[in-house]
Amino acid sequence: MWQRDPGDKMTYFEAAAAADSFELAGYDDWRLPSIKELYSLIDFSGLDVSCFESADCEATPFIDTDFFAFEYGNIDAGERVIDSQWATSTLYAGTTMNGDDTMFGVNFADGRIKGYGITDPRGGENEYFVIYVRDNPDYGMNDFVDNNDGTVSDLATGLTWQQDDSTDGMDWSEALGYCTALDTGGYDDWRLPNAKELQSIVDYTRSPSTTDSAAINPIFSTSAITDEGGDTDSGSYWTGTTHARDGGGGGSAVYIAFGEALGWMTDPRTGELTLLDVHGAGAQRSDPKSGDADDFPEGRGPQGDVIRIDNYVRCVTDAQM
Repeated sequence: MWQRDPGDKMTYFEAAAAADSFELAGYDDWRLPSIKELYSLIDFSGLDVSCFESADCEATPFIDTDFFAFEYGNIDAGERVIDSQWATSTLYAGTTMNGDDTMFGVNFADGRIKGYGITDPRGGENEYFVIYVRDNPDYGMNDFVDNNDGTVSDLATGLTWQQDDSTDGMDWSEALGYCTALDTGGYDDWRLPNAKELQSIVDYTRSPSTTDSAAINPIFSTSAITDEGGDTDSGSYWTGTTHARDGGGGGSAVYIAFGEALGWMTDPRTGELTLLDVHGAGAQRSDPKSGDADDFPEGRGPQGDVIRIDNYVRCVTDAQM
C-alpha cells in the first residue's frame, strides 16, 4: 500500500525520521520503501527527457500519474527538468563520486535507478521526493535454489535463471538472439529478462569496492571485465526493455549495472575527465541498442555515463525446476 502524493521534497534523513510519526488512511505503520519496492512502480511507457535545463520538454513520466502525483524539477528554483529523484531506504554498500555516502533512488523523470549522494558537496543535504509504503516486508527478498544443472530458481518470483552469463559482451539484438538460442538445464524457452525481472536479482548489500564482488548473490557466476580505467570490475547486463526518449527515439534499451556504474566527470581542480563510480553497482541506466562505443569517448548525460553497447547477458525462463 502506497502513499499517493509525495508533497514537498525532503532530505534522506528527514524522510527516514518522518516515517516514524507518519499517519495516513488510519494506518501508522508506514515506512520508507526499499529500492526494489519503489522500482516496482516504474512504468517504461514513459519517455526520457532529452532537455535538462528547458521548461519546454515534452515527455512522459515513468510512473502512472493516474494514481501518483508527479512533478518534474522546478526550473524556476534552479533545478533541472530531470530533478525528480525519489528516495528509498537502500544505501549503497560502497560510495559514489569522490567517496560520497550514497542512497539508491528512482528517477521517475528519466526512468533510471541511480545512487545519489546523501550530502551536497556544496554544503547541506540533497532533497528528494518521498512516498511511504506499508505491508509486505518480504517484498524483494529472493529465495534462490541451485538446481545443479546450470540454472538457479528464485522461489520468490517463480523465475528460473541462467547460472552463468554470456561470458562475452554483445549488442542488444545479439542479446535477444543469444537467449532465444540458449538450451540449458533442459529448457529451450529462454528469453532476455525485462527490467524489473533483472533488477529483482540485484543484491544491494554487495559492491566491487566493499565485497570485491558484483552486486549479485554468489550462487551466480559473473564474468570479470576490464573497465575503461583499466581496473577489474563486473559488467552491465542487458534487459529486453526499451528505454524511449521524447521525440520518438526507441534506439536505447535498459541495462542493470552489476559492477560499478561508471561515468566521466570533469575534475574541477584540473579540468580533466576523471572516471568515477557515479551511480553505484545496482544502478539501472540505458545504452544504445547498437553502434560503436568509441563514438562516446566522454560518455553520455550529465554524469558522463559510460557507454559500452556490448553488454553481458543473463537469460531467464518462466519454467520451474
